[in-house]
Amino acid sequence: MDQSMLTAIIGLVALLAGIVAGKFIFAKNTKQKIEEAEAQARKLVADAQTNAETIKQQKQLEAKEKFLALRAEHDKEVLERNRKLSETENRARQKEQSINAKADQLDKQIKENEAIKDNLNRQIEVVNLKRTELEKHQEEHIRRLEKIAGLTADEAKKQLVESLKQEAHTQALALQQEIVDDARQKANKEARKIIIQTIQRTAAEQAIENSITVFNLESDEIKGQIIGREGRNIRAIEAATGVDLIVDDTPEAIILSSFDPLRREIARLSLQRLVADGRIHPARIEEVVEKTRRQIEEQVIEIGERTVIELGIHGLHKELVRIVGKMRFRSSYGQNLLMHSREVANLCGIMAAELGLNPKLAKRAGLLHDIGKVPDEESELSHALLGAKLAEKYGENPAVVNAIGAHHDEMEMQYVISPIVQACDAISGARPGARREIMQQYLQRIKELENLAMSYQGVEKAYAIQAGRELRVIVEAEKVTDNDSDKLSFDIAQKIQTEMTYPGQIKVTVIRERRAVNVAK
Repeated sequence: MDQSMLTAIIGLVALLAGIVAGKFIFAKNTKQKIEEAEAQARKLVADAQTNAETIKQQKQLEAKEKFLALRAEHDKEVLERNRKLSETENRARQKEQSINAKADQLDKQIKENEAIKDNLNRQIEVVNLKRTELEKHQEEHIRRLEKIAGLTADEAKKQLVESLKQEAHTQALALQQEIVDDARQKANKEARKIIIQTIQRTAAEQAIENSITVFNLESDEIKGQIIGREGRNIRAIEAATGVDLIVDDTPEAIILSSFDPLRREIARLSLQRLVADGRIHPARIEEVVEKTRRQIEEQVIEIGERTVIELGIHGLHKELVRIVGKMRFRSSYGQNLLMHSREVANLCGIMAAELGLNPKLAKRAGLLHDIGKVPDEESELSHALLGAKLAEKYGENPAVVNAIGAHHDEMEMQYVISPIVQACDAISGARPGARREIMQQYLQRIKELENLAMSYQGVEKAYAIQAGRELRVIVEAEKVTDNDSDKLSFDIAQKIQTEMTYPGQIKVTVIRERRAVNVAK
């Protein structure tokens, strides 16, 4: 063999040896990995068994706890059921005891009733025996009377009936007169009661307005601006508003004079806006007065709508609503016309309800009864007839029209609510504080009231208080007794009622006081 072949054989042998060595090493590594995999598998099996045991124990514990909870809940339900059963048994036992007690009581009452019945039967037998004896005695007595009087029982009975008839007729006439007098007295009393309740249930507002309005200023410097150069501004205000402006030495004030409260209100608001604006000249004055007049007209409608809504009056014509609003700026005898009409409306509603009439219709007539006092145009008719004419013109109910026209007896009263409106108008006008009096007349009435009380024997002092609504009379304890005090109070009240004219009522209080004074030295 040559050298190259030998080298090739050696190389081949080395290659085969390397392959054999590689297979041996691979087999060794594979066996080692298999052993490691088996060890890891055994470890996983052991861990799985351990986890399974742990989960098994946990489930057993959970099952045991759930069992204990269910058992506790069951025991609780059993206890609650037993408690309810026990309560039911107790109630049943108590009812049974109560029924037994009532049964015993009923038996006792039955026995008592039987004893009473036996006693009554015995008494009835005794009464029947006595009645038989009485009838015998009565027959014997009648025979004796017939023998003595010479009359039979029928004849005596006829005479007796005739005499009883005459006596009964006389008594019936007297009783009839008593009933009539009592009915008249009760009717008067009931009428007073209705009127008094009506007055007491109505809250009267006192609103008195004068013929002047005082406009207050921040300083007297503004007076010059209002007067203007050569008085042109004040002449423009008077011409635009129809109100006289009196600017005198009164500090920080201007007097607005007019018989018409609506004009005074327009002038007051216009002045207020002019002063606040600072621009006071004839053109601006006319613009502001016109704007204020339009706003006042809107305010009049708003006042009328608010009034009818507050009184619960529906379906009133818009023109009548405007007239109602205008009454806010009118007064009669110093009494604000709207406040007076609202008061009359409430009084009419209450009184009509007391008498079983329609209160809404009566309230409507009461509110509108003086609309003739605020006409848009002057008329020769009286305010009652003019108001009735306006109400008829705007489609009011005939009963309302008649009540308006008849509340001063200028029309014949044809409906029941007419006298109600008349009475409520008088009540509103006559209540204390409603209408003003001249100061001299007021002082004269107060003085006459005190002098009337002082004219009685034993009166020491007399004071008219609460604007003449109460008279307090202080008497001398040595001359007037307690009984005399009662009589004196009654006599003074009667004398005031017969001799004096006054609105409302006057309370007379007689005070008798005795003092014993000693001095310790």
